Amino acid sequence: MTRARLSLERRGTVDDELRAPIAESWRRCLAAGLDPLKPPQMEVVEESTLREMRQRRDLLRRLAIGEMENLYHQIAGTNFMIAFASADGILLDAITDPTFSAAARATTIRPGSVWGETRCGTNALGTVLASGKPITVHGAEHFFSRYGALTCTATPVFGADGTLAGVLDASSDCRSRQEHTRALVSMAATQIENGIFREHHRSDVLISFHNRPEYLHTLSAGLLAVDPDGTILAANARARFLLQGLPAMRGRHFAEIFRTRFNALLMACRQDAQQRLEDRVGSAFTAKVENLRYARPVPVAGIPAPSEAASVARVPTPRPAPLVVEDRAVVAALRRLEAAVARRLPVLIRGETGTGKEQVARHAHAVSGRTGAFVPVNCAALPDTLVEAEVFGHAEGAFTGARRGGAPGLVREADGGTLFLDEIGDMKLSLQSVLLRLLDDWTVRPVGGGRPKQVDVLLVAATNVALEEAVAAGRFRADLFYRLATVDITLPPLRERGDFAAIARHVLATVAPGWRIEDDAVSCLAERAWPGNIRELRAALARLTLGELSGVIDLAMLRSQADQVRRPAPGAPPDTLRGAMRRQIREVFRQTGGNISQTARRLSISRNTVYRALPGFSEVVNEKKT
Repeated sequence: MTRARLSLERRGTVDDELRAPIAESWRRCLAAGLDPLKPPQMEVVEESTLREMRQRRDLLRRLAIGEMENLYHQIAGTNFMIAFASADGILLDAITDPTFSAAARATTIRPGSVWGETRCGTNALGTVLASGKPITVHGAEHFFSRYGALTCTATPVFGADGTLAGVLDASSDCRSRQEHTRALVSMAATQIENGIFREHHRSDVLISFHNRPEYLHTLSAGLLAVDPDGTILAANARARFLLQGLPAMRGRHFAEIFRTRFNALLMACRQDAQQRLEDRVGSAFTAKVENLRYARPVPVAGIPAPSEAASVARVPTPRPAPLVVEDRAVVAALRRLEAAVARRLPVLIRGETGTGKEQVARHAHAVSGRTGAFVPVNCAALPDTLVEAEVFGHAEGAFTGARRGGAPGLVREADGGTLFLDEIGDMKLSLQSVLLRLLDDWTVRPVGGGRPKQVDVLLVAATNVALEEAVAAGRFRADLFYRLATVDITLPPLRERGDFAAIARHVLATVAPGWRIEDDAVSCLAERAWPGNIRELRAALARLTLGELSGVIDLAMLRSQADQVRRPAPGAPPDTLRGAMRRQIREVFRQTGGNISQTARRLSISRNTVYRALPGFSEVVNEKKT
């Protein structure tokens, strides 16, 4: 540090061995024309101006002063001061320990003083304002030696809209330096930010969440503000971190981020304060909803809501729904579906693979207003020997390997909710008979004994099999077919839908937020057969966006990367998303001249992800383990 000071004061140069944030600050100060040996006179605003600024920031100040007082009592020892400055660098308030008063007077640290970096040089308040990042400036790291006896730790405080609202600072005598001060200041700043966020959105629905339930009521929880329709208004920094990679930004919809239905979450939280929340990439959180009084159900676009008499507790899917509902056939199918749900009739959904049958089933559950669970069951995957026990439950000791205490079974899990029987056409005949018995009286009888239980279940089944042919071939019971097909709807394949463009743009928004596709590219894609339907389209768009950085899918891209939207030839190795991502990372790494940090920033990924994609990374890891 002595060598760095000599280099700064004698030659006006910055030593390369300085910490990067300090070196960058010193360079900014030199570029602003500051002389380290001639500090300018401290600028102080008039008392009337300070009073007016405090009045304009009344809420912010009240929140800040409360945390400053807490921080004052938390920092051990003497010789310190807690200060809060506006985004203009004007010190609004300070709480000073009596032993620090002399140092404060000597350095003109008092309310009304202006601490911008271009005037006061490198200092914690001013450098945070310049960089937007927390920093500790210790002793001689200050640009002007007049502050060399101080250690200052500061962190930014952001408003509800994400812009800088102020800076919180803790300054002390160098001899009283506290290693834990930065963590305490950061926690206090987060508390202020959360207070601002909650106050700003006091008339909106607030969702707090964390992936560990014990942290739900701590500063680690994410905060999401949404309007009554489920449109996102704001997300705090922690929410953006927990949902990184997902479009948690203003104007997007809850359904674009979470698999859990917005209205289903609201309904469940009215019954129990904490609920499970799952995002679109499969991460699970514990969530609670605040300001429930501002929530109200909203119908799906393009689909009339059933009458209140038909379904008093109806909780429709929020708009925009994960379903694209612009094709006339799909709109008509969903109208019939909602009418059936209102009367609690079984529904059979037919369609080719990838046409969105499960999404429609989840829509049925959402509009039903049921507070129970949505329980999906893959009928083709149920084990032959234990099929009845899996579906209807079993008593303890009912068979070898039975769970201690027994198991309720899938139907009991769906009590009060929806049981979704996927691939019903592949259901074993042994299960078809017991399912038919359930449809007769809706009573569950566990295997091995136990008391029968009446259940309230909405039954939705789906298949891509021609059940009439299965009945004729003896693979499916005719009586069960007629019971399941009380309401029979068919989803058209993607090639026959009139809303291909809307589907393509919707899918693109889910797999690559921020990307767009041009009209001629949509027309080109619409000419394909898409035997895998929406599922195949999603995979194709994901491959296209992983292979490029432009943010736009146009006709030229489709022609140059035609192999990415073609299905792989039989026997050819699949082009996995992981492989495509690895190639993209290596290409950006090459473009940035081998700069890890720039590569991570450009792709919005972590440095560790970059390391893992580079050649030789696994060998290095294995060598370290050895």
